[in-house]
Amino acid sequence: MHDDDNRRVVWSSETGAVGPKREKRPKKKQRGGGDAAPSFPDDGTVRVRRETKGRGGKAVTAIYGLPGDAAAVKATAKSLKAKCGVGGSTKNGVVLLQGDHVDTVLAWLGDNGHRAKKAGG
Repeated sequence: MHDDDNRRVVWSSETGAVGPKREKRPKKKQRGGGDAAPSFPDDGTVRVRRETKGRGGKAVTAIYGLPGDAAAVKATAKSLKAKCGVGGSTKNGVVLLQGDHVDTVLAWLGDNGHRAKKAGG
């Protein structure tokens, strides 16, 4: 009824796996850490958009293309956080504000002499 070829040891506590070796699957990419900034043209326009991707569904307002060095960007971020009454941070020259404050940020940037526009959907 059974062929001798089909009766083989697949596992043994003495030697471990005896069957043919399986190829290892490539590791899956880690979730999160989607901090790659979208590529906007460097035309002097500040881009403001609402983002939720990679943040557990929580909305943040991302501000790209602010002029000046790191200290100037941090000072602008501090003013925007105070204006919106929220927390936030700066990462790689991008200001992130907690919550959806796109309209408030656009108005503030326009009042302070920045050319700004809404980016994304």
